[in-house]
Amino acid sequence: MSNQPRINNIDDLVFENRNKAYGAYVLRQRYGKNMTRGTILGISLFILLMLSPTIYAWYKGIVAKNKVEKEEMIEVTLTEPPPMDPNKPPPPPPPKVDPPPIRDQIKFVQPVVKKDEEVVEEVPPPDVSELKDKDPGKEDRKGEEGGRTDVDFTPPPPPPPPPPPVEKDEEPMNMASVQQKPEFPDGEAALFRYLSENIKYPAIARENGIKGRVILSFVVSKTGAIEDVQVVRGIGGGCDQEAVRVVKGMPKWSPGRMNGKAVKVKYTLPVNFTLQD
Repeated sequence: MSNQPRINNIDDLVFENRNKAYGAYVLRQRYGKNMTRGTILGISLFILLMLSPTIYAWYKGIVAKNKVEKEEMIEVTLTEPPPMDPNKPPPPPPPKVDPPPIRDQIKFVQPVVKKDEEVVEEVPPPDVSELKDKDPGKEDRKGEEGGRTDVDFTPPPPPPPPPPPVEKDEEPMNMASVQQKPEFPDGEAALFRYLSENIKYPAIARENGIKGRVILSFVVSKTGAIEDVQVVRGIGGGCDQEAVRVVKGMPKWSPGRMNGKAVKVKYTLPVNFTLQD
């Protein structure tokens, strides 16, 4: 029979003919059990950490429930107030206290800045010595010695602001003076086409054979509107009124400009009335 030790696992094979009492052999023997225990412990701690909020909320709910059960509701019943005696007289009103007398006052006029022509001669202000035992006021008033002060120190209201300056109406400029002349929409050809399409020959002028040229003047405003239409030279028979009517009904023009700024421009326009043979 062989005297060699029996080999049960790989540890016996590794430590064959070696000192097994050194400690490493024992550690390798227990390695599996230690790993199992460590794994189970780690998993348990991880699960406990994940469930800690739930456990805390559950514990808190139980504590709060026990606290509510221990509390007792105490009902307090207040006694009714005693009935009022209708025969009891009401309390007397507080005594009336008269205000102390008023001290003497001397009229004192607040200084106001005015133009020289608006200044009105008034009574000169009192001397400082007169105000030693008197109060300045709006008028002279007799009081009592040792009386109270009744002076209105409210400053006078400030003067109203001056009215805004009124803009002077600009005089219209002459056509020859402006850098950019006013223009009818789409140009001069469109202007004469507008006149020919809108002028209606007056019946009186047609019956009497009145024809000729009506000279009109008007102002093209800064916005291009037609203003101040006047007859410079007319021919009568209703032609003057008809020319004025048509010119007043014209659409807005492009305004004249001077240094890039819109200005009023006076414009002269001839309107022809011609009878067809």
